[in-house]
Amino acid sequence: MELIPAIDIINGQCVRLTKGDYDQKTVYRDSPAEVAKEFEQIGFRRLHVVDLDGAKSRHIVNEAVLKAITAETSLTVDFGGGIKTDEDIEKAFAAGAAMVTVGSIAVTQPDIFMRWLEKYGPERLILGADVRHGKISINGWKEDSAEDLLPFLHKYVEAGVRHVLCTEISKDGTLSGPAVDLYSQVMDAYPGLHLIASGGVSSIDDIVRLNQAGIPAVVFGKAIYEGRIDLRELINSKL
Repeated sequence: MELIPAIDIINGQCVRLTKGDYDQKTVYRDSPAEVAKEFEQIGFRRLHVVDLDGAKSRHIVNEAVLKAITAETSLTVDFGGGIKTDEDIEKAFAAGAAMVTVGSIAVTQPDIFMRWLEKYGPERLILGADVRHGKISINGWKEDSAEDLLPFLHKYVEAGVRHVLCTEISKDGTLSGPAVDLYSQVMDAYPGLHLIASGGVSSIDDIVRLNQAGIPAVVFGKAIYEGRIDLRELINSKL
């Protein structure tokens, strides 16, 4: 199983929200790049970075933080938050992102997403599928679309998407356990998908449950910063 720690950024700081609510923000560290270096030293190879200012502003904001992380580590970084235009996606790649996560555009301007998929290829593009009450949420989780999860995924999997980051928003930042049933439904429908589960992870046991359910990858953040997961123990568990 691919283990992917997360860094969420507001005002250049490492933060976590609860259920995507910007009013429920906790600042954990001032230097995301230092946090990234610590992850690398422990043994992680992947990192998920979210520009929460960007998600809210609808354009990349924390480009300099991404550059610092990719310059100071050799982590494979996927980056999301505010990628709405050709300029945004080029900025993310130029700043060192190996992959980008794109969600809202895939809902509101699917022609742009399809063009990016063709231009950059399925190994550099992660489809963000953030779910609330069964519907895909967009624009920093401030709006729910009319799109249902499985039909939404279907058209893009058919088009060649291979990587999907799925967040159950009601679980995100709550440490209440992941939505294993939801992710299992996705894997049952699309068994070849590289699904990255996100939201609710509170312990190594939660990650074990996802692994046992056949989920290929997991993103987790708050459990790290709240001291709920011993990262060295997790790395040594050989999940």
